[in-house]
Parts: sequence; structure tokens; C-alpha cells
Amino acid sequence: MTDSLTPPLSRSPLPNKGRSLTLAVIGDVHDQWDIHDEQALRHLGVDLVLLVGDFGNEAVSVVRSVAEMALPKAVILGNHDAWHTATAWGRRKCPYDRKLEDRVQQQLDLLGAAHVGYGKLDFPDLGLSIVGSRPFSWGGPDWRNKSFYRDRYGVESFAASIEKIGAATQQTSEEVVIFIGHCGPAGLGDRPESPCGRDWLPMGGDYGDPDFTGAIAQAKQWGKSVPLVTFGHMHHSLRHTKKRLRERLVQQDNTVYLNAASVPRIVATDSGWLRNMSLVTLENGVVTRAAIAWVDPTYTIQQEDVLYAADPVLP
Repeated sequence: MTDSLTPPLSRSPLPNKGRSLTLAVIGDVHDQWDIHDEQALRHLGVDLVLLVGDFGNEAVSVVRSVAEMALPKAVILGNHDAWHTATAWGRRKCPYDRKLEDRVQQQLDLLGAAHVGYGKLDFPDLGLSIVGSRPFSWGGPDWRNKSFYRDRYGVESFAASIEKIGAATQQTSEEVVIFIGHCGPAGLGDRPESPCGRDWLPMGGDYGDPDFTGAIAQAKQWGKSVPLVTFGHMHHSLRHTKKRLRERLVQQDNTVYLNAASVPRIVATDSGWLRNMSLVTLENGVVTRAAIAWVDPTYTIQQEDVLYAADPVLP
């Protein structure tokens, strides 16, 4: 936790009282994105689209399609989006000449203000702001890819990362803040099946981002309302068992933590493809419902896995 930032100024009470919002969260894409995604999102009438990274291995063309989507959106890039840049082994295997191209920067340039990694995006008409955690995260308790974060962002530690996320939080215009990351925050469990649990050898352990946890706690100390924290990275299918899926949602301290990484996100069926997205309902700044929806070629929800439904509020 850092004390170098002062709390943001007090703002007006929660806006849009009585309005229900539908947020779509797109988990790890891994090259599965096309024009039907935007059409499905439009058909479902979502108010805001949150995309949590891993579009492909520095897949500039996929990111370009996402950037061109004419819907309100906020994006954070994941570890695969810097696959050939962030690590020494990735650079050794890079299929293009890094002296002539910087595909990480190309993705950032395409997304522009929509990329909220270490930044924020205000949606005053929706009564909320989006803050992004550390972009390109691989997760885990160790500070990795040191030169990448130092050279790109001037960040050299978890403490400095918390401060950078906090600076973005401080600049938000709205009292309701939704955090998005590629990897989720530490503190959601250390079992292999936990939302950010390690499901490869050695099995178990919390592989969430400590700096993400610190930044969320800081925002709450400043009086921000944080109804939703959403992320991906850790896929729902587990490596050590096929008898169950990863735990997708946890509620702690009035915040819903949602892992949206259902991979593959587009599957073929006898009646055509199905594509998944997480749909979150927000009412008066509170999450009242969260589900993973599978949408068919007519842009109709064919099946839904309801992960969370709040108890109805009695009049």
C-alpha cells in the first residue's frame, strides 16, 4: 500500500439511480473474434463492453477489429498480447523483425484511450468509471518481466505498480469504479480450482496479482464503490481434472470478482457456432446478476450459466 497519493475529492452521490445497466465481459479471445461478436453485443443491447485481453500472440489484426467496434468499450491487454516482446524466450522465438516492428505498441496505438491498462476511462452517462490494473500480466507473486515494465511504464516493483494504478483511480470522475485486469487480484483462494489458483505443477497456490489487490483496497479506502472486478487469464477448463471447472465468481466485501475466461469462447455445434460472453447486471451501482451466456448465429442466448443472483430487494 502506498501513501504517496492523496484521496480523490469527494463527488456527488451515485448517479443514474434506478437505472439498470448490462455489461458484457469478453474473456480471453485467443484469435476467436469476428464481426458476429459486435452484432451479438448490439442485439443483446449491452451498455458497455469490457475486454480482458489475450487476443492472440501479438495479434494486431484481431486487436484492430476490436478497436473498430463502435460500442462503448474498455480494454486491457494480456500476456499473450506481448508474447514475443515481454520475455527473453519470447524474443528468441519472435517470428518478425523486432527492429522493424513493435507489435505491442501497434496494439496500444490501435486501441488508444480504450486501453485502460495503468489508466482509466470515465462513462459519466453510465455513472461509472473503469480502471485498468497492470497490463500484459502473467500473474503470480513474483515481479516478472522487469525490463519490459521498466522500459514501457517506468515501473519496477509491485509498490510502484500500485501507485500507478492508484494515480488512475484518483483521476476518475465517478464514485462507482469497476476494475478490469488480465490476471485477477491475489486473495481469491489458493486451490488449483480458485479463480486465480495455480493448476499446473507444482499444484496449488494463489497466482493472482498482488498489486491489483493493493490498488483495489486503496480505492475502497478512498471511498470509491467497487461493485465489480473482472479479469481472465486463468481458463475455466482445468489441467489436472476434467470433472469440474475453475471457480468463476467470488463475492467479497460487497465486490463481485468475475473470471470471464471461458476458453474456447467460440465452439461449433450441429446448429452452428456458439460464442460466450459474461453478462453482468448493475443496478444502482450494485451487481445484481452475473452469468456466462452462449449466443447462437441468430444472436439469441441459447444457454446461460447463472453465476450470481442477488436476493431481491423488498420495497
